[in-house]
Amino acid sequence: MRAITPPQILTFFALLSVILTLGLGTTWLLLGGLPLGDFRGVALVFAGVVLVYLYAFLVYRLFLHFVPLQEGELAEGSRAEFAAQVNILFYLILFNTLIRTHFLPVPLMRLVYLALGAELGKNTYSAGVLLDPALTHIGDNCIVGHDAALFAHAIEGTRFSLAAIHIGNNVTIGATAVVMSDVVIGDGAIVSAGAIVNKGTRIGPGEVWGGVPARWLR
Repeated sequence: MRAITPPQILTFFALLSVILTLGLGTTWLLLGGLPLGDFRGVALVFAGVVLVYLYAFLVYRLFLHFVPLQEGELAEGSRAEFAAQVNILFYLILFNTLIRTHFLPVPLMRLVYLALGAELGKNTYSAGVLLDPALTHIGDNCIVGHDAALFAHAIEGTRFSLAAIHIGNNVTIGATAVVMSDVVIGDGAIVSAGAIVNKGTRIGPGEVWGGVPARWLR
């Protein structure tokens, strides 16, 4: 695993300071002068948290617009590695508290993943976790089961790479399954509960895969 460098950390905390300033400042401007009664403190804290996360989504997407994630092997010290490491900091400090705690209901998590850049088709929901939403593309009428995990990064020693996950329509990912980077799953396929789909796997339309590592079943 590569160390996150001081410039990457400073960039993230500069963006975080903008997020906090905007979120808390907007909270005070909108609610600071209102007579909120006995629940004033609770209302201000709740509104502040919501606005901080809304601004975090905006700043994060702007960062990715100007410094996009690049698929492939990330050379040490490159601009691509810089973007990926700052992206990691966003998740470690801010977004993991939303996507890994099961605090938010599944329909609301769909909106969170869309805000983070995931491509989710109509009637597609995840009760698991999408660790790299900006590199996750899922079609219509799909379900990601409880505690399943999809991640589009690979960290192996000092090697660091990114490769998007592409999932078709009407696909079922079973509970606690793991789908790694550079996986393509065709329409109508099923990944059974607890399966581990290794990076680079290609699952054809209508196929059923399961096991550790996942293999074709029928």
